[in-house]
Amino acid sequence: MFTFGPIPSRRLGLSLGIHNLPFSTCTFNCIYCQAGPTIHRRVRRGHFFTSARIAGAVETHLASIGDTAATVDHLTFVPDGEPTLDRNLGNHIEAVRPLGIPSAVLTNSALIDDPVVRADLARADWVSLKLDGVRTPVWRAINRPHRGLSLQPVLDGMLAFREMFSGTLVTETMLVAGINDDPEHLGELADFLHLLQPELAYLTTPIRPPALPWVAGPDPDALNSAYYILSGGFERVVCLDSGLPGRIPTTGSPSEDLVAIATVHPMTRWEVKAFLVRAERPWELVDALLAEGRLVEVEYGGTVFYRRPGGRHGLRARPPAPAETEP
Repeated sequence: MFTFGPIPSRRLGLSLGIHNLPFSTCTFNCIYCQAGPTIHRRVRRGHFFTSARIAGAVETHLASIGDTAATVDHLTFVPDGEPTLDRNLGNHIEAVRPLGIPSAVLTNSALIDDPVVRADLARADWVSLKLDGVRTPVWRAINRPHRGLSLQPVLDGMLAFREMFSGTLVTETMLVAGINDDPEHLGELADFLHLLQPELAYLTTPIRPPALPWVAGPDPDALNSAYYILSGGFERVVCLDSGLPGRIPTTGSPSEDLVAIATVHPMTRWEVKAFLVRAERPWELVDALLAEGRLVEVEYGGTVFYRRPGGRHGLRARPPAPAETEP
């Protein structure tokens, strides 16, 4: 599926997600990634799907959700990988523009030193730049980038993009205890945010199953301290809970909806139950997806989640399932 949701988002309102890449194709292998370890790590951009297929899938999806389509706030390119690896990203954005819904892209910023990538991103209405570290050892420890990448060109590319982009620019920083939450590093991060001047700088912590099971966010006192350090250098900092607020509509195919959403956003048992109630489907639908290996059940922080299998997730999975690849 090329589309999923729409999902209620605290950043984007009601967001219809767009997969523009094969499963788990990324420039990074972030230790906290809720999609699990990266299967296909690369830095060379490629052609994956045509813009006509992407736009057609979005239009079909909007038609399938009926009146809810009129309330969708953004069409968001947020695959389980890095969207700028797609050479057609700019064309995709233009292809969905006639639908009259603002476009958004969530990028890890790895390729933003490339002027062509910046030009593609500049076609969107809203762009989020990942910014987890401004020191090379920190950046490599938390994002585990492809060996062909370096941090300074990424930071320079962000600043160059800020100069040319007329839409809404935000950043997102995931704090991991013991990795990027050191006060001195946070001070340097605040200095860079002051240079970049995004509209907002979002601060998040891992609340869903990460790629590595030991990953955890700072304790409440450390998180509070991080917020004050960052906001001391850049006042527009927002702590963001990464949960799925509100109700998730269905396209009429609840099984496909669950798998598509769980590919990018592992869902808690409560979120799945609420979705099934809205879709008027029994829990046996989830049991069938588990038996088919299309979903797996994992635990993180004492909470049960449901996610798409793929790679070596490093968590207890019930039942075990083979890795999947996108056709």
